[in-house]
Amino acid sequence: MEIPKWIKPFFVVAGLYDGILGLLFLAMPYKLFSLTNVPPPNHVGYIQFPALLLVIFGVMFLNIARNPIVNRDLIFYGILLKMSYSGVVLSHWLLGNMPIMWIAFAFFDLVFLALFVVARQAIGQQ
Repeated sequence: MEIPKWIKPFFVVAGLYDGILGLLFLAMPYKLFSLTNVPPPNHVGYIQFPALLLVIFGVMFLNIARNPIVNRDLIFYGILLKMSYSGVVLSHWLLGNMPIMWIAFAFFDLVFLALFVVARQAIGQQ
């Protein structure tokens, strides 16, 4: 079965994006918060857990890239991740209460979300 050629590299990009972002928040959370003038939470654990989740999802996306047909069902979890993050952040933004740092990530996640849906449909047609 032949899948569209863009799907494998796209999931590599998705994996690297989430993985690197997670590692950055794990390695230097206070520096990132300082650079964006966002007050950090009162305990580093509130940053470490979601950072590790991003790393885990990054690994999952890299596994999808290795074999998109076999791992097609995992794309659904990526869709849920991107819907959850962008939905929470953008709804709070619309209510006027969200730092710009999180909004930028939410718009990136909307793009990933749309492309995950397209990729999953394209693979499903195989």
